[in-house]
Amino acid sequence: MSGLFGHVGFSGFGPDSLRGLTQSPAIGHARGTSRHSLRVQLKQLCPRWPGVYGMLDRQDRLIYIGKAKVLRGRLLSYFVAASRHEKAGRIIDETRTIVWEPSDSEFGALIRELELIRRWKPRFNVQGLPGRERQVWVCLGRRPAPYLYVTREPTGQELMCYGPVKGMRQAQWAARRLNDLFQLRDCPQTQPLRFGDQRELFPLQDTAACLRYELGTCLGPCAGLTSRSTYSRHVRFLRAFLDGKDSSLLLRLESAMRDAAQNLQFERAAALRNKILPIRWLRERLGWVDQARQQHSFVYAPQCVSRPFWYLIRRGTVRHIIPMPTDRSTANEVRSLIQRVFQDEPSWPNLVPRDAVDHVLLVAAWFRRHSEERHRTLSLEKALAICQQLESSTIAQSA
Repeated sequence: MSGLFGHVGFSGFGPDSLRGLTQSPAIGHARGTSRHSLRVQLKQLCPRWPGVYGMLDRQDRLIYIGKAKVLRGRLLSYFVAASRHEKAGRIIDETRTIVWEPSDSEFGALIRELELIRRWKPRFNVQGLPGRERQVWVCLGRRPAPYLYVTREPTGQELMCYGPVKGMRQAQWAARRLNDLFQLRDCPQTQPLRFGDQRELFPLQDTAACLRYELGTCLGPCAGLTSRSTYSRHVRFLRAFLDGKDSSLLLRLESAMRDAAQNLQFERAAALRNKILPIRWLRERLGWVDQARQQHSFVYAPQCVSRPFWYLIRRGTVRHIIPMPTDRSTANEVRSLIQRVFQDEPSWPNLVPRDAVDHVLLVAAWFRRHSEERHRTLSLEKALAICQQLESSTIAQSA
């Protein structure tokens, strides 16, 4: 297809959306037909700054994007066969041009790398690309008798929506187990439903539409075998479990499994284990994202190699990057931006956009690996107070 539209050379990574830049930031580059030529140019031109870099093949196609704490050292390591990975050797074999974009900090390079991987989708990058693994949401909804189900696209009509999580099959298996344990239906929407407390002119003695009622894994709302209040109570129990407020279900199952094993009832123990595993899998994955979002809402001021910047992080996602305020004008701008970023969000606080999960986990992993960086974070109140102080001191000096 490139022949149809002609050859277009690589001119830059593109805008930095988090900094509000509409133009592509300036890049450096080294181009050569041999490894020696590339290596010599890198030594001469590449800075000792953090940043992102890209590898282009002979047709100027971007085949790999990476980030570095020190650009010059990282790129030169590609030319040392003894210290590089096999994949790095394959990448450099196809590379004819190396481009780089300096960043103010290693954290900034990390966030920029994820943005660029999503934008360019280089074939040698395997992480951070949506679609490589199916991301799905586990939803509680579909009235009048809500139940747990898995979908790729929530509609907005659900009672609650959890995730997304990676792994369609595991999520479906966990939802099925939870519907069984909390005795919620899982029949199609076309199945007529009737609660036992609904008054009818001519009462019918219906039977359940499937065996789940007889097996004790469904309350039977299809046949008027349960009341609306009883069914709603079971829905509340499931919601408390998924919200992490009630872990008694897992504790009971694990206790029953241990008892069965001690009594040499190995088949029963294995059956309980098969129930526990998908439920625990789902709880853990929901917990990772939810915990990461709850713990990461602040202003982050990492150590920068040039002008200091503030990273506005809301619920685990970097929403904006702005220079640290230094006077009344910049303080007023930063204060306004902080208030916009941290204002209350609409409904579904637990719903994470599909392309934001990796971002949330990336931010959480950074502060987990670099726990000392927590000292560089500012609460919303403290950041606003700094802006207020700068505005007040500037007014006082002018007076």
